[in-house]
Amino acid sequence: MKLLRGMASLPLDLGRTVVTVGFFDGVHLGHQAVFWRTVEVAHERGRSAVAVTFDRHPREIITPGKEPRLLTTVERKAALIEETGIDALVVLEFTEEFSRSPAEGFIAGILRDGLHAEHVVVGSNFTFGFKALGTPAMLQEVGPANGFTAEGVSLVELDGRRVSSSSVREALAEGDLEWPRRALGRRFVLDGTVVAGAGRGHGLGFPTANLRTWPRLLLPGNGIYAGRAQLGDDLRSAAISCGTNPQFGSEPLHVEAYLLDFDGDLVGRTLSVEFWFRLRDEKVFSTPDDLVLAIVEDVRRTRELLAAEAE
Repeated sequence: MKLLRGMASLPLDLGRTVVTVGFFDGVHLGHQAVFWRTVEVAHERGRSAVAVTFDRHPREIITPGKEPRLLTTVERKAALIEETGIDALVVLEFTEEFSRSPAEGFIAGILRDGLHAEHVVVGSNFTFGFKALGTPAMLQEVGPANGFTAEGVSLVELDGRRVSSSSVREALAEGDLEWPRRALGRRFVLDGTVVAGAGRGHGLGFPTANLRTWPRLLLPGNGIYAGRAQLGDDLRSAAISCGTNPQFGSEPLHVEAYLLDFDGDLVGRTLSVEFWFRLRDEKVFSTPDDLVLAIVEDVRRTRELLAAEAE
């Protein structure tokens, strides 16, 4: 998949294209349905399938301070989109100026002249342009005059619950991992870089990797989790803490992972943490020995749960 960034990457040199547009945070099942339909139409017509997304959530510009925390980095979002068969991903900068562009300008400047769209596929609740006046119905109405047809893809529901990025965020904030797993079609993953910590885990016999994540990313609700950590090609079971270390005073919410059966220096390395099960609440223990006993049990349950899941 070609990854193109900014308006300078337009116009594309891919000939006529089948295009989809959206923020696609999390690349959940609803997004995937849009991508699959885009790829399907592109294959039918012998065209390239192109997705357009943005470098930040639109609300970061439109309603600063009220934007949601995100489920994926741009890099992971791109990797997930590539898995759907999209041929090219264009990441545009969402600026104040861009936010004030009318829907008609987006249609003519981006879809028609920049992407050479022959067909446009969007989610049925997709909006675009200044004051979100652009809709799928508008695309269908004015598309032919701009050289393309358009369609909306129905929203996805599971057992009567709508799949959406906001529903996944809400579940994760409550420590619920089951709905995100179903809605995303995979387990939730956090990407980051390991940074030096206070060394308390090492002193307790359980050295942890402290994960520095992109500040815009959502962290799951406070608690202890079982999951896996990916370090390059090495995949390890991990006991994961998402919290503020109340045992040692209050710290900013952060993630640290104890990689089972691993011995080595991780500082400075990229680490991806996948959340499988929530084990318990984060709490303050009466003594350090009680904390160690709790960690021992967390590690035991992590081994047990992940082994059972693999059977």
